[in-house]
Amino acid sequence: MINTNKKIQYLLYHYTPAILLFVSILSEIDFNNSEFKYFSFNFAYILIFHYSLKREGSIGYIIIFIAGLFNDVVHGIPMGISSLCYLLLCAAAAYLRNITLRPNIIKDWFFFLITVMILNLITFVFLILFFDYKINYFDQMINTIFTFLLYVFFSYLFRAYDNIILGKYN
Repeated sequence: MINTNKKIQYLLYHYTPAILLFVSILSEIDFNNSEFKYFSFNFAYILIFHYSLKREGSIGYIIIFIAGLFNDVVHGIPMGISSLCYLLLCAAAAYLRNITLRPNIIKDWFFFLITVMILNLITFVFLILFFDYKINYFDQMINTIFTFLLYVFFSYLFRAYDNIILGKYN
């Protein structure tokens, strides 16, 4: 009985981030057609950055790359752009993890904002210059703001989930 509980804890602890990533990408909700016209955020960015920063290797790079390809298909953008952004997000989180002596949620939060803005710039350059893709800048600005604001909330939520699964109720 104890052994099966440990296996369930192991499976939940190690595979929940990847499952959440694919669920969030494949069940993309369009808030523009509902009463939440000016509310959208990129949950995948929050999830990938948090788990790349706090738990190295919790979501593998190949899984993140494949999730980016799925995201491109769901959004109808050229293949590989989301994968590139997701992997650059992982690289930024790894860089922050390696240079940080004392973790601080506020520093992580602002580094996340800078990273998201750079990723949006890269996405815009690829989509506009190379693919002549139409982008609604106001919607992207709203998405970036809410992604930035919700990072702290989801970071605490993910940390609480990890503590519950591991049996640390602090």
